[in-house]
Amino acid sequence: MTALRCAILYSGMSAGLKMQLPDFSNITVLVAGDLMLDRYWHGGTSRISPEAPVPVVRVNEIEERAGGAGNVALNARALGCAIRLLGHCGEDEAGQSLLRLLHDAGITCDILASSSHPTITKLRVLSRHQQLIRLDFEEALTTDHARRLSEPFQAALLEVDAVVLSDYGKGTLEDPQALIQSALRLQKPVIVDPKGSRGPSSDLGSWRPPDHSK
Repeated sequence: MTALRCAILYSGMSAGLKMQLPDFSNITVLVAGDLMLDRYWHGGTSRISPEAPVPVVRVNEIEERAGGAGNVALNARALGCAIRLLGHCGEDEAGQSLLRLLHDAGITCDILASSSHPTITKLRVLSRHQQLIRLDFEEALTTDHARRLSEPFQAALLEVDAVVLSDYGKGTLEDPQALIQSALRLQKPVIVDPKGSRGPSSDLGSWRPPDHSK
């Protein structure tokens, strides 16, 4: 378990800087939090719309990425960890795309699908490497959604070595303290990644990222 807390080791080499990471291949991490799909529409612009003073983008490339807690899971997977991902998505086309991206990356998904709430989707339109607009498709999750997370979270704790809570304030982790205490009772280290100032800073878990705004 100490590998999760190891710093990146640097050693100076004549040819440059060498980075050595701990071996995470024998560690399973539970990532729980707000799932979302990031979409990017790329295209060229050569004229202004006659309908409004905005550029017309001729879309020629569509890119999709797992966002939110999904992105956190992908990053941990890239380090070599086995991942179990827990969160909510909608029973919609965006949710299918998100699950496909995660499964293709080798992530085990315990996703709670909802017919009443869409998959959180952020659509960005870009041209000439500049973002022109972002469109958000989402509805706030209810307290019931947060409660539904408790049982699969408790079950997954028995099969993992550590926990990451990725909170973007969308409602999946409505009561993070209950999840943290459940993990700590089983002596599972907890890393909490809250967006902005959400949640208390002193008792969130075993470790909390630095506040770069300071």
